[in-house]
Amino acid sequence: MSAVLIDGKRIAEEIRDELVQKVILLKQKGVIPGLAVILVGDNPASISYVTAKEKACAEIGMKSFETRMAENTSEETLLERIAECNRDPNVHGILVQLPLPRHIDEHRVIEAIDPNKDVDGFTPVNLGRMLLEQPCFIPCTPFGIIELLKRSGVPTNGARAVVVGRSNIVGKPLANLFLRKSVNATVTVCHTGTRDLGSHVREADIVVACAGAPGLVSVDMIKPGACIIDVGVNRVPDSTKKKGYRLCGDVDFEGASQIAGWITPVPGGVGPMTITMLLSNTIDAAARISNIAL
Repeated sequence: MSAVLIDGKRIAEEIRDELVQKVILLKQKGVIPGLAVILVGDNPASISYVTAKEKACAEIGMKSFETRMAENTSEETLLERIAECNRDPNVHGILVQLPLPRHIDEHRVIEAIDPNKDVDGFTPVNLGRMLLEQPCFIPCTPFGIIELLKRSGVPTNGARAVVVGRSNIVGKPLANLFLRKSVNATVTVCHTGTRDLGSHVREADIVVACAGAPGLVSVDMIKPGACIIDVGVNRVPDSTKKKGYRLCGDVDFEGASQIAGWITPVPGGVGPMTITMLLSNTIDAAARISNIAL
């Protein structure tokens, strides 16, 4: 058998078409959704991500407000900028690009963001609301993964899901989303302390690999017909490529695609969904702040 390829780029475009209609409705009521993006330092990957986010905002008619700060910017200066964005009525969403330089306390910075503008869904308030299934902003990558499953017709009700990775950004919030009655999966979270990873993964109907370790999930771990969601984006040396490396996920894609029922590619799977759900959260923030029903 050969797995159905879950085309994250196509699904993201489908969602963005829906978001354009929401932006049009908000504009008719005098509101233009605005996303403030704050970048500290010159990390090439971060610059690339920020540029992609700004381009995506422009494509669907949103405003983006970019602030670039030097690597040696003080924590207090960054907090002052966040406070300005919290007060600015034209800013509906605030994104501080991570990682931050080592001298800045990431937790303090995240907690400084107004929860009503926390479109990354990283503040303790939004994470707590998510746990209680209250209205909140869901972290973008987990949010995108659930949308991929729904829109690809992957059965989740009663399914056994295994999440390989326990980060605050993906693993932990995703495990919580799987537990929601609207998804209704049974969840196991694996990590670096897990004994015999394969024994857990082989039981899974849905595997989400988000550990950042190339080839961690090997073909012998995969249950025939399972759905494989690969969040990993790893640079592997490859002399045949112009840049000297190639991108790969945490899963043996070539082998897994011959056994799985569904699989996401890297790149082109989860990645496009993350930015799309950021746009969705920002539009929802604009609607909530302006008291407009969408």
